Amino acid sequence: MGSGGARRSALLDSDEPLVYFYDDVTTLYEGFQRGIQVSNNGPCLGSRKPDQPYEWLSYKQVAELSECIGSALIQKGFKTAPDQFIGIFAQNRPEWVIIEQGCFAYSMVIVPLYDTLGNEAITYIVNKAELSLVFVDKPEKAKLLLEGVENKLIPGLKIIVVMDAYGSELVERGQRCGVEVTSMKAMEDLGRANRRKPKPPAPEDLAVICFTSGTTGNPKGAMVTHRNIVSDCSAFVKATENTVNPCPDDTLISFLPLAHMFERVVECVMLCHGAKIGFFQGDIRLLMDDLKVLQPTVFPVVPRLLNRMFDRIFGQANTTLKRWLLDFASKRKEAELRSGIIRNNSLWDRLIFHKVQSSLGGRVRLMVTGAAPVSATVLTFLRAALGCQFYEGYGQTECTAGCCLTMPGDWTAGHVGAPMPCNLIKLVDVEEMNYMAAEGEGEVCVKGPNVFQGYLKDPAKTAEALDKDGWLHTGDIGKWLPNGTLKIIDRKKHIFKLAQGEYIAPEKIENIYMRSEPVAQVFVHGESLQAFLIAIVVPDVETLCSWAQKRGFEGSFEELCRNKDVKKAILEDMVRLGKDSGLKPFEQVKGITLHPELFSIDNGLLTPTMKAKRPELRNYFRSQIDDLYSTIKV
Repeated sequence: MGSGGARRSALLDSDEPLVYFYDDVTTLYEGFQRGIQVSNNGPCLGSRKPDQPYEWLSYKQVAELSECIGSALIQKGFKTAPDQFIGIFAQNRPEWVIIEQGCFAYSMVIVPLYDTLGNEAITYIVNKAELSLVFVDKPEKAKLLLEGVENKLIPGLKIIVVMDAYGSELVERGQRCGVEVTSMKAMEDLGRANRRKPKPPAPEDLAVICFTSGTTGNPKGAMVTHRNIVSDCSAFVKATENTVNPCPDDTLISFLPLAHMFERVVECVMLCHGAKIGFFQGDIRLLMDDLKVLQPTVFPVVPRLLNRMFDRIFGQANTTLKRWLLDFASKRKEAELRSGIIRNNSLWDRLIFHKVQSSLGGRVRLMVTGAAPVSATVLTFLRAALGCQFYEGYGQTECTAGCCLTMPGDWTAGHVGAPMPCNLIKLVDVEEMNYMAAEGEGEVCVKGPNVFQGYLKDPAKTAEALDKDGWLHTGDIGKWLPNGTLKIIDRKKHIFKLAQGEYIAPEKIENIYMRSEPVAQVFVHGESLQAFLIAIVVPDVETLCSWAQKRGFEGSFEELCRNKDVKKAILEDMVRLGKDSGLKPFEQVKGITLHPELFSIDNGLLTPTMKAKRPELRNYFRSQIDDLYSTIKV
């Protein structure tokens, strides 16, 4: 316990949070320099072509290429200063890290862009961060940016650097609208001919502007410093120092987006310890093949992938005997976990789990999951089946990915662990939702060297997130468990995450669906352990019958509410409206139940101001919700 009910990591000797684990690593540039030394110039970044082995660049080759890219940027007139922003719009691949390290070597700042944001958000970020140069992986992305320039939407863009091969028409199209299109190779050559001595950043300098996908309105650019990232990495190393000990023999599979802080922190830990990073081919469907070839030792995952693994394992146990054996073996291994034994060489591993372990390459010794909650059943089973160190973390971009992590030796599930050594955590009252800090419940607030500097050019949003004492208000509701771990139990605003980590603002979606002619009321529901949304729909008594008649459906209001084809037609109409209004595929509901009675103040489902009482609606329709989730296959 610290001041004002704040809690700190039990691994700290004092109330001062941990900032640096290694004295000589205070920036990401220094972290990479350490990696060069400890790896003894070993392999650093690997990639592969279809059906080929991995090809590797050594640490010194990566350092050389990085300095060439950084030198080329200076040659093109960019400043060696922490207010110089450079865009990266690419999937994970070696060039991503080379560009990033090139920027860091000369105190520049990277601004990642990613596909799932949509074109509008990309335009917004390029303008907000005043990006005049963006690195892209594929010519299609260059075309997308050029379109923005042609339509006068992104007037400031001057240079696009393309990693893959492209045709002369792309260069000509760029010339017509005043944008230079050049290749990664040309940049390397330019830098090689004009090498500059690195000008490393200070710990307080910005490293990344990480734009978070806003559920409502535009994305916000979280300003994250070298110190922020190094402290988060240091805390992970400290929390796991007796179990994980990353080293040059380790290999990471890189497939979670580098545009997010979770993957960035994991990769920084790897580079600082001279480990290898192997990139997937860029197609998630080929990930299993990449795993077999790469044989990684470190495998960061998100719950959606864990759910898929779980389903696949149980799907293959297709007889009663196989299912019984699987259950029996996992119970035996879970008993070992409870007594602190983690291994993959037991009788049960040889008989039952060997196949699962070898499908991941057979060498995984560390898995970390974050970005969204994972169900206790899935986590406990996979911990047993995979027989490796398996940590669950919690945090957000604004505290550089992680602020809580499960502790080594505590292999219980259903919580997100204890505060990490780099920050304090306290819960504060949320009176309107009846959560009180005195009862061990409230909004999760974080303070420490991993907490970001605010949002780029957005003082109002910054003031909402950071209070005057430097506490980050996460918007998540947490509860302290008796063993000192934190459980996330709710969200302060009606915003929630799906299993793949995407944020959903249900009111926005409901307002769109309410425009459907046969619809009177909609309650959109999602769960953090599910990958899709469902809805309870109350049809409009006045319009349903005539609407249905036009489509060839007959019957009373009640009969139509029970008609499966009517339900299907209403769902199709809602999805059409959603598409027309620009909802992303994950924001569209996948199934609905029709309910004949309006939500009202009288039946306790609306507030006096006619707003939906979401927790009450959830409880009231629990059986219909469970039914929809158990019958819909996506």
